Amino acid sequence: MTELTVEADPAELGFDPGRLARIDHRLGRYVDEGLLPGWLTVVTRHGRIAHVARRGYRDVEAGLPVADDTRWRIFSMTKPVTSVAAMMLFERGEFALTDPIHHWLPEYADMRVFVKGSSTQPVTVPATEPIRVWHLLTHTAGLTYGFHYAHPVDALYREAGFDSSVPPGKDLAACSELWADLPLVFEPGTEWNYSVASDVLGRLVEVVSGQPLDEFFAEHILGPLGMTETGFHVDPADHDRLAALYVPEPGTRRAVRNDAFGDAIKQRPDCLQGGAGLASTAADYHRFTQFLLRRGELDGVRLLSPRTVGLMTRNHLPGDADLERFGRPLFAEMPFDGHGFGLGFSVLRDPVKARTLSSAGEYAWGGAASTAFWVDPAEELTVLLFTQLLPSSTHPLREQLRQLVYQALV
Repeated sequence: MTELTVEADPAELGFDPGRLARIDHRLGRYVDEGLLPGWLTVVTRHGRIAHVARRGYRDVEAGLPVADDTRWRIFSMTKPVTSVAAMMLFERGEFALTDPIHHWLPEYADMRVFVKGSSTQPVTVPATEPIRVWHLLTHTAGLTYGFHYAHPVDALYREAGFDSSVPPGKDLAACSELWADLPLVFEPGTEWNYSVASDVLGRLVEVVSGQPLDEFFAEHILGPLGMTETGFHVDPADHDRLAALYVPEPGTRRAVRNDAFGDAIKQRPDCLQGGAGLASTAADYHRFTQFLLRRGELDGVRLLSPRTVGLMTRNHLPGDADLERFGRPLFAEMPFDGHGFGLGFSVLRDPVKARTLSSAGEYAWGGAASTAFWVDPAEELTVLLFTQLLPSSTHPLREQLRQLVYQALV
């Protein structure tokens, strides 16, 4: 299904239609002011679409408007899909969450931890705790990203070719070996740091299943859920549906085109990044959120048990810790007060601490190009936002969309 249509009177679903229209007005101003190229939002309650809105262009220069069949680079919204893949293998008894990953990925057998020094003269010690499966799912493995620019190990990642992408010609197995050669930022399990953990998790899925990650996704997740327009590349016949990427112009913050990622998404990549590699449509990812809301099942197809989805969407930080306290900040502009982290999602612990109208138990994540989703089990609500502006911290789109959705729920 590509077309997205309202499936019920919003009032039947508990929404004030006039208040829902505030979404269109407020987000529309971003397009009118040139701050976003275009966007698409979907609001669903009780499994029925209550509101769909579209504005602007998927490609400003070509004059191509946002459409329901627009293909969006979803970057880190790939991570929950990889987490589902891993938990499917967990349900088959292939591993325990506490198992050290070096049982399948021997390159991680003798990790070292950075303790002091610089990127040119790092001082490391042997890790006392192995990286376990749950460390990858919760981003507590001690891995990092080169683009953080916050720690000497981040610089080591960049020197190894891992900044906003991966070294050319390296597949996921080769990348995993390179990451294992680099020191950890901290002992596994002692802190939270956004990282290549989901990519390593994708490699674990490959080794345990005996399938390349794209084939595992297609056979076991995307195909069964009817997500026929989601994948690690966009076929030539669909290139005109692909949204272009934009960045804020210094000073004005107006959205200007950025082709730094080139045409990478237009062909199967060497490295199948379980942390950032997928492109999708709003309709496809809508099906993924409905599968999550329904606790592992959609249209008679069950991929996970309700208990597994329940486990994934609870806070796994030690001592039910707050992500803002336990974690290293993702972006200064994106505080996580009142949030924890589950097995692939942020989890809202305390709406008051988070200063949000959302419900405790909401789980969510987003992508680098300002895409986002959340699932609110208490209200049986799912929300999607698609646009293509890097970085996601440029505008408070996610926070504003939450305000606009919940103020309409009466």
